[in-house]
Amino acid sequence: MPLLRLSKILTVAAVALYASLVAFGNLTDYGSNLAFVQHVLAMDSVFPDSTTRWRAITDPAVQHLAYALIIASETATALLCWFGAARLWRRRHAPANEFQRAKSVAIGGLTLGFLVWQVGFMTIGGEWFGMWMSTQWNGLETAFRCFMLILVTLVFVAARDEELPPRA
Repeated sequence: MPLLRLSKILTVAAVALYASLVAFGNLTDYGSNLAFVQHVLAMDSVFPDSTTRWRAITDPAVQHLAYALIIASETATALLCWFGAARLWRRRHAPANEFQRAKSVAIGGLTLGFLVWQVGFMTIGGEWFGMWMSTQWNGLETAFRCFMLILVTLVFVAARDEELPPRA
């Protein structure tokens, strides 16, 4: 099996492991991580004179729902990436066009992961809820690191593969 195919499989599995651990951490340390989401949504640490505070969500039920959606999205990312890595593994010796078609689930998982961290955290959390203004509840660096890692993996995995050399 060519090293490039193995590398693609392993990078998808690495993202799957990361998303699994993030989701697991959010479930097993629900209260601590919920506090982060609540502070971001409540906008209680943005600049005091910010005119965007009207966007704040302080209803605990809505905050729990938002957090549940985050956890569900992280879990779905993990599951799709695990399934995608397994699917690629099963087709690692297949012709290039079959291996390319087998990438669809992995590409779906990586795309969802990108959307979770880029749209969910960077765009909605960072810009809409002004997380960038907070010194204590600012997860933008982590979100950026996550979605760039996932984006690079997505581009790498989606790149077309050559035919395998004939077996000797």
